[in-house]
Amino acid sequence: MQAGDTIAAVSTPPGEGAVALIRISGPDSLEVLDQVFRRQGGELLPRRATLGEIFEDEAIIDQVLTTVFRAPSSYTGEDMVEIGCHGGILLAAHVLELVLKAGARAAEPGEFTQRAFLNGKLDLTRAEAVMDIISARTPLALRAAAEQLRGRLGDAIAGVRADILQTVAHVEAWIDFPEEGIDPATGEILSGKITSALERVAALLATADDGRILREGVRVAIVGRPNAGKSSLLNRLLGMDRAIVSPVPGTTRDTIEETACLRGILFRLTDTAGLRDTIDPVEREGVQRARQVIERADLVLHVIDATTVENEAPEVALGDREILVANKCDLLPAGTKLPAGSVPVSSLTGDGLASLLDAMLRETCGQHLTAGQSLAAVNARHKALLESAASSLLAAAALVKANEPPELAAMELREALESVGRIIGSADTEEILGEIFSTFCIGK
Repeated sequence: MQAGDTIAAVSTPPGEGAVALIRISGPDSLEVLDQVFRRQGGELLPRRATLGEIFEDEAIIDQVLTTVFRAPSSYTGEDMVEIGCHGGILLAAHVLELVLKAGARAAEPGEFTQRAFLNGKLDLTRAEAVMDIISARTPLALRAAAEQLRGRLGDAIAGVRADILQTVAHVEAWIDFPEEGIDPATGEILSGKITSALERVAALLATADDGRILREGVRVAIVGRPNAGKSSLLNRLLGMDRAIVSPVPGTTRDTIEETACLRGILFRLTDTAGLRDTIDPVEREGVQRARQVIERADLVLHVIDATTVENEAPEVALGDREILVANKCDLLPAGTKLPAGSVPVSSLTGDGLASLLDAMLRETCGQHLTAGQSLAAVNARHKALLESAASSLLAAAALVKANEPPELAAMELREALESVGRIIGSADTEEILGEIFSTFCIGK
């Protein structure tokens, strides 16, 4: 990628539609536009849609609306043009081809948003939120991504970074400018500052599971003996007949995977073969696949037939997150005793489904998610960098407690500062010097 280039791309999905959007960004955007666009009257004013024609060798290709955004007041921070032509794969591709012939180059994936970051329009967390918004599959995930785009997560990260920056600046000022008489701060005070930063890092790390759930969903394995009603439960949760339901044991021989948005959370539901010993090689392979699904699952729904006395658990390790689902409760006489801790449901009538959903959310989601509240939670990249920062902060705290030379603690604090800074795309040694001089007025 070359930042000085003028780039272009079709910014709407391929296919037929009312409108397709071609974006151009870079220093030569307006010059490129002049070679392919002819106004039908009026000036080409910034942020005003202008009617005109796309032409090629004096032949009119399409009537379009064009909007110009002048730097720095654009998404990328550069001069930028958006051409709205009629939808259609062939037409949009043709307009883009003309734009490329006029001097632009094809943009690489994510390059418009990358330029927005490089030009200071977005920090990295907000840039990542753009993709989260595009890929959101539930209303809650969409709201969380919108909050991150507005800067909620970036502001929290910046707050942590400011705490660490202040601490490392104080330590390094004491080391580098002893003649200024700067108070080195007792070990107790310094430890308190490091502990405060650690607590803020830990609070962000606590959102990691919720962040994964918002972006990827909850992996749920539906397991149990043959004829317990696993496929019926899958169909009930999906609200459609996805799996074949039959009284014949062993009907489900392979895994069946579907997704459902339940209470604003995406659940990735997998129906599995009935867990039993069998000589049928195909069914045996299905049982083996069921065991593999259980190992990868965030939650296991262990379905039993409440009308039978054979309520033993399958001979597999189901993990910590397991819900015992007593199915077919519509067939039970009143007062029938069920296994302790089980959730009674009827896949046929839907009775008990609300209680089952409550239990599923309690087992997999944080309180803010189960309450229907959205948040801008950290993703896998943020988590790795925050864990690195926490490790460095812990090491710095240990060095301070052991009364080791302050240079060693400063090194660990710098590592923590760099890790946190990489989350938002900011890690600048010069900024540390700026903090030192502005805070302590050195060289006044």
